[in-house]
Parts: sequence; C-alpha cells; structure tokens
Amino acid sequence: MSSCNQSKRLATLFVCALALVISGCRSETKPSGSSAGLDEPKRVAVIVSTLNNPWFVVLAESARDSAIELGYDAVIFDSQNDPSKETAHFDNVIASGYSAVLFNPTDADGSIANVRRAKEADLPVFCMDREINTTDAAVSQILSDNYSGCVAIGQHFVKEVGESGNYAELLGLVGDNNTPNRSDGFHSVVDRYPDLKMVAQQSADFDRAKALEVMEAILQANPDIKAVFCGNDAMAMGAYQALLAAGKAEQVKIFGFDGADDVVAMIQEGKIVATGMQFPKLMAKTAAEYADKYLNGDHDLSQKVPVAVELVHQGNASKYGDFGQAGSE
Repeated sequence: MSSCNQSKRLATLFVCALALVISGCRSETKPSGSSAGLDEPKRVAVIVSTLNNPWFVVLAESARDSAIELGYDAVIFDSQNDPSKETAHFDNVIASGYSAVLFNPTDADGSIANVRRAKEADLPVFCMDREINTTDAAVSQILSDNYSGCVAIGQHFVKEVGESGNYAELLGLVGDNNTPNRSDGFHSVVDRYPDLKMVAQQSADFDRAKALEVMEAILQANPDIKAVFCGNDAMAMGAYQALLAAGKAEQVKIFGFDGADDVVAMIQEGKIVATGMQFPKLMAKTAAEYADKYLNGDHDLSQKVPVAVELVHQGNASKYGDFGQAGSE
C-alpha cells in the first residue's frame, strides 16, 4: 500500500470516528429541566430556614436531590433562622437567574416580602413545611397538618400521663405558624382535663441547646412535673438531656414532634414517649415536582397541599425510620 493511500485511509477512519462521537452525544436524553435550545439545565434554589437541625438538613437535601433527579441544577442556601440572611439569599437568586425556589421560610409574616419580590421577577416560589401568611405570593405551600398531628399527640399524652398532674410545654419560634398550630392542637385535647395543670410554658425556639437551658430552669422551679410536651424533636432531645442530668429521665415523660431518627430510636428504647412523623422527604419531593410542573406549563396547582402527620409511639416505632415509614423508599 502506498503512503498516499494509507494517509487517505487514516483520514477516512478519523472522519468516521468523529461522526460516531457526535452521534453519541446527540443521542443523550435532554433533562426535563433544560431550556429549549440550551445545553445548560435550569437552576433551582433551595432556601431553608436553618441547617442547624438534622430534620431541616433532610428537608433541604431531599429538595435538592429531587430537583436534580428532575433534571435541574440545585443549590442549598442556609438562612440560619435570620430573616436578613434570607432576604440576601432572595436578592442573590433573583439576580442570578434561577428558575424556581423551594422555600422553607424563617417567618410567616416577615418572609412574605421576599416571596412577593420573587413573584414580581417571574421567579415561582414553593413553600415547604413552614407557611407564609398569604395565599397570593407563593405558587404552592406543601405543609404538614400540624394541628391534627398534635391532637393525636395530646390524646396519647392523656393516655400515658393520666388525667391529672403537672406538666410543662416548650414552644418553638414565635414567628413560625407551626408553633401555635402545634400548641393549639395539643391543648384542644389536654385542656379538657382540669386536673392536668400546665405549670410552665416557655419558648426554646425549636433549638436543642436552648431547650436544655429552658428545661433546667423549669425543673428547678417545678421539680414535681410528670411530663413535658415539646413543639419539635430537637427540643425533646434537649429536654431529655436536662432530665437525665437532673436524674429525672425515668420520672418525666417526654413528647416531641417531627419524627427525627434519633427520637424514633429513643422511643424504641423507652426514653421518649411519642412524636409526630412529618415526612420531610415527601414534602420536599412534592415541592420539587410542583416546581417542575409549573416550569413545564402546568399552572393549575393547589395553593395549599396538606401532608398528614402520623403518631409514632412505643407500640409502632419499629415501623418508622429514615424520616418516614421504614422501607418506604
């Protein structure tokens, strides 16, 4: 074979190989989050109230991962329970051209302005777990049925504690609607029993360390309490630490709310009596799916989407884990 023919043959092989590579690239499935005619996927922002609580970490990471599975790029922004940081995050995502926000607000009233600014910039917002006090700003709000969940907690409280005795309550953040909704649901049951007396009710901001401090003070002033109802599981863990240090962990019954893995395990060990399972992964996945539907032209979405809460107690705790029903995924 002459050197000329060999060169032609090599050139032909090179062109064929190049054609195969180009053909292979074009055969890839375009992700649903990609813009028409663009290679870069759309971006979804996950703005969460705090990552200083494992429950919210699960919520944020589940929202991010669900968005990615739908073909979007997704980034988590931590507001650290600070409304000013939340506002800065909205400034950033509006200016940066994000396509949607999966949002866990810091304040039911204070966060409304941020959502309105996003709406004015044609940036749809989907609330998760925590609501804002308006129905004309966010596209949808996917929320736990906190009131009904705490009615179930209250009923179990009376069953376990009895119809008389002193108890305490740890409240969450003042600006979060989940705080009054949970407290009101609980009291709609226990207040029917006049001999069940609430001797202390204080806020610990849904924070474990603050709950430890608040519970220590409550125990000093009220050493005879039989039980404590905590508005979330982080505070239930803090209350348990205080009771353990005071040598009262086996005397005082603890009730939480969230369905955190640590607390479900402690229920099985008999250290905590009950909690309400909120299903953060389900809420996050639903929010991401709603955003995807909206961005693909379906604007006929429910403004509020309730997610049922399930009572977790020592009789059924083995059925729960990984922030949901065990083995559900």
